Amino acid sequence: MRDGKKIAVSLLGAAVIALTVSFSALAEEDTCFVSGTSFNGVKVSKMTVEEAKARIEGYFAGEYQLVLQKKDGTEETIQGSEIGYQALVPGGLEEILAAQNEGGRVSGPAANNSYTLSLQVTYDSAALEAKLQALDCVAGEGVVKTENARVSAYQEGQEFTIIPEVRGNSLNLEKTRAAVEEALKNGAGELDLLDAGCYETVQISASDPALIQLCDTMNRYRTMTVTYQMGEATEVLGSDRICSWLSADGNGQLQVSAEGAASFVQELASKYNTAGTSRTFRTVSGRDVTLTGPYGWKIDQAGEAAALTQLIAFTAESQTREPLYAQSAAQRSGSDWGNTYVEIDLTGQHVYMIQEGNVVWDAPCVTGNVAKNYTTPEGIYSLTYKEKDRILRGAKQADGSYEYESHVDYWMPFNGGIGLHDASWRGSFGGTIYQTSGSHGCVNLPPSKAAALYDLVYKGIPVICYK
Repeated sequence: MRDGKKIAVSLLGAAVIALTVSFSALAEEDTCFVSGTSFNGVKVSKMTVEEAKARIEGYFAGEYQLVLQKKDGTEETIQGSEIGYQALVPGGLEEILAAQNEGGRVSGPAANNSYTLSLQVTYDSAALEAKLQALDCVAGEGVVKTENARVSAYQEGQEFTIIPEVRGNSLNLEKTRAAVEEALKNGAGELDLLDAGCYETVQISASDPALIQLCDTMNRYRTMTVTYQMGEATEVLGSDRICSWLSADGNGQLQVSAEGAASFVQELASKYNTAGTSRTFRTVSGRDVTLTGPYGWKIDQAGEAAALTQLIAFTAESQTREPLYAQSAAQRSGSDWGNTYVEIDLTGQHVYMIQEGNVVWDAPCVTGNVAKNYTTPEGIYSLTYKEKDRILRGAKQADGSYEYESHVDYWMPFNGGIGLHDASWRGSFGGTIYQTSGSHGCVNLPPSKAAALYDLVYKGIPVICYK
């Protein structure tokens, strides 16, 4: 009997111990993830939340790598340590553990206990960029640049031809960078560069009808010329130079070099512009003087370059044209002021109206006061406009008044605020009056003479002042 009691007591003790161990195991299981659990590819089986968090963050800090799958089947790796990669777990582990417990803690091959967490990822962007630039699939000797088919560049004396496409293995660095950054953000272990669309692809092949047509069109320009009529002279823009301006953009559209057109127009302007250049003027007295001034021919370089670029872009036909002018003069051949103009002799203090080469009017005048540095400037100008019954005012003073106010019946400006006008306040004209008692720069005329000149002149007529 005693032996029987001992056996019973032993069995009871064993049962109590087993039950205690069982409860302890259950309590431990409630605080640990089930077998087979992983987060972002990191295994955390039977770890507590804190242990799992430490394991995940430790893995990404020291062991993480992103494997790049290339389309030839080979791989390259970006080590997390190379770019200062770190990933912090902001939360979510507790909720997943609770869900496992509530779901009966199912594990085994049939259970899916792999999870993806949103991680707080940081890395050195500069280090990543350097790594990307150094990748063998980006900068290696085996990289063959993918290229679209294209029309050949201009070669003097040769036809344009189609250069076939190249189906290489080059990566689009911008797309590759974006795909890698997205993979790093998600803590992914692999990135298939082909599936991610990182490889450059051919968009235009040699058989593309639009490309064939473009090549044919460009060859038509090999006979095109543009002849510029510059008065009696001509300047020819030849086909070779035109063809050297042609190219095709990435979409296979014809492009005309704006810089090339601008350079040609600048050459025209340098050769044929007269405004602002020195010219020889023969006075009424037969003396030659050298003058410059704003009057003359001036090509609108920006406007003409744009017009020429458009002209070539839309037609391959030869043609003749005149350039667009910012301003024009009386004639192209000979003296550009022609044979009808106003002549002002600043030394002789006399004004002449020349019409068709003949003096049809003249008068003494008073020009700018030399002693006060108001000397009327030399130069070749043109009449800006003409106006009757005008108040001429000098500079405005501090008290609001004007330096002077003078009424004139006939106002004919040609150089900013300088112009010809009647001066009824003067009793005499000509001689040396201008040296000490001259005007503020204008050309003063006797009233009756000013009236007659007013009827002869017109807007744009050349006005030539000389000493």
